[in-house]
Amino acid sequence: MTRSLVFFALAWLLVTSGTINIAHIHAADPKPLRVLLVLGGCCHDYAVQQELLVAGLSARAHVKVDVAYDPDKTTGHLNPVYEKANWADNYDVVIHDECSSQIKDLALIDRILEPHRKGLPAVLLHCGMHSYRSEGYPDITPWFEFTGLQSTGHGPQQPIEISYLPDTGAITEGLSGWKTINEELYNNSAGKLLDSATPLARGKQLVNRRGEESVAESVVIWTNNYRDTARVFATTLGHNNDTVADDRYLDLITRGLLWSCDKLNDEYLKK
Repeated sequence: MTRSLVFFALAWLLVTSGTINIAHIHAADPKPLRVLLVLGGCCHDYAVQQELLVAGLSARAHVKVDVAYDPDKTTGHLNPVYEKANWADNYDVVIHDECSSQIKDLALIDRILEPHRKGLPAVLLHCGMHSYRSEGYPDITPWFEFTGLQSTGHGPQQPIEISYLPDTGAITEGLSGWKTINEELYNNSAGKLLDSATPLARGKQLVNRRGEESVAESVVIWTNNYRDTARVFATTLGHNNDTVADDRYLDLITRGLLWSCDKLNDEYLKK
């Protein structure tokens, strides 16, 4: 009997005798998705939020998150990661969480958008919607085309009641509506998303102006089919640390990120 046949016979005896239980042999974990988290700029505690996002995503999905954190506190400073033309090489998805409304140079904006125009998935969080406000466009700006929603401002710091829309697909499967702590409700110009976008949830906020109460409502979670090339997941939620640390928020962001990469499945979800 050859050596290979002897090995096969011994292995078969071990399996059939119960020494090896095939039911307990698990497939190896998938290769982690390479994620670039870009954040920094005005008005938010990005130093803490970068840690919350990295820990939260890593605990929920097979991902490896690299961070490009810019400690500059203004709205006009370009994150140094964008200084290279090939800034997004080797990444599977980019999370845009920067607050950079005064960067309006179209050459810089084109450099940021170019990888996404070629199909790189993206996740957009909170102030990422209000960044890169290039001027001189009669209709939609390049950045708003990317986000899928034209938002120009926000309401006060008040709780937002989140309601997921029915039949919105895998991202919101198993998720329940909830009420945030004090957060900013971003408006939706013209009251709607672009035709390329699909709303997933709406938010309502009680607003008191000069003693008169009213209810403001806007889309707060959606997806965008950017130029029929790149999947984009976006939410305007995430101003305060307690929201970013909330399990419901991190579950949502994780599912949205995996969806953008077409990896929202049991293989890539850890729980």
